This record gives sequence, structure tokens and C-alpha cells, in this order.
Amino acid sequence: MFRKIAFALLWLGFISYAFLFAPPDNFPASLELIKNISTGEWQGINPLVIALFNIMGVWPFIYSAVLFIDGTGQKIPAWPFATASFAVGAFAILPYLVFRASNQEFVGKKSLIIKLLDSRINGILLTLGAGLLFAYALQGDWGNFVQQWQTSRFIHVMSLDFCMLSLLFPTLLGDDMTRRGWQHKQLFWLFAAIPLFGALIYLCVRPSLPENLPTN
Repeated sequence: MFRKIAFALLWLGFISYAFLFAPPDNFPASLELIKNISTGEWQGINPLVIALFNIMGVWPFIYSAVLFIDGTGQKIPAWPFATASFAVGAFAILPYLVFRASNQEFVGKKSLIIKLLDSRINGILLTLGAGLLFAYALQGDWGNFVQQWQTSRFIHVMSLDFCMLSLLFPTLLGDDMTRRGWQHKQLFWLFAAIPLFGALIYLCVRPSLPENLPTN
């Protein structure tokens, strides 16, 4: 119960900060920035902003590779939260964490989507994509990024969203490892301690999810 209350308070606190205390929002400018990044019109945009925006599209795939499996043993389905995270990131993941219960066993037959998300190829492709974005970010201007972080609500909240998704992933990691019969505390902390790439490495090396068909 304490865990659920903590997630609920964190969710409400994150929403309150984003709308009440983050830098002022310039909606037309933010919308124009999103449109330009999405359509590949990157001229004049800091590579750090471009890389961060696209990495925020990698995180939902990472979470989906765990949530769709975790959700099979929950009272509420996980897919609406995983799907919503493509648009609002941790704002969608946190309410799922409020309502979910610990789920350390997968019961049933793997559907096609779970097989795809469970595949190591999925993890490898995501890691390659994130690696290319990280390399591209090295060309960015940190001074300019800090200035935009201080003045743009969109960039400010997106940066905090990245940090929040990094911090929340370990709360699902332990159960996912246990479902696979992989109880290794040292590896858990390795995957949990490295932002983004720890989760990606986990998806690349984790054992395949076993099928446990229910007995009659």
C-alpha cells in the first residue's frame, strides 16, 4: 500500500510541477519545434534537443517490452498505459505503477505481440537506434541546451520525463527478471544504475520468457 501511495504522490507531484512550476510555455513555438523535428527539418535546432526528443520515442518501446508481459497478470490491462506513454511518457507509466501488483510469473501462451516485444532482436534494434541518437547528441551545444531548459517548458519537462523514466524502470525490472528465472542482484543493479542503456542492454541479453500454460 505504501508503494502505491508513493507512486500516486509522485505522479501528482510531477503533474503539478510540469504545469505550475516549470518555465512558462510558448505553445506555438513548442508546436513548431515538434513539427520540425518530426518532419526532419533540423536546421538550426540543437542536436541535443533532436536526440532527446527521439530518445523519448525509444523509452515507450522499452517499457512496452516489459509492460505487455507484466499486464497479463494484472487486474488492469497494461497496453493503454504503454500506448499512452508514446505521447506523454512517465505521465502514463506512473498511474499503471499505482494500480499494478507484483507479478513474478507469466501464465498463458505468448501472443504474437509479446513474442515480438520479447525478442532480443527488438532490444538490439532499439539499442542501435539509441546509440546513433547518442552519437548525434555529441555534436550538440550544452550551453544552448541549458538555456533552453531554463526557458522552455517543453524541453524542461521532456528532460525531467527522461529522468523519471530512467528512475522508474527498475520498479518493473525485478519482476521481469524473476519471471524468466533470472535472479541475479548484481546484474539487476547494473541494469538499473545505467540510464537508458542499462534497460536496453537488459532487453538484449535477458532470457526468453517461458510459457506457463494454466493447468485444468
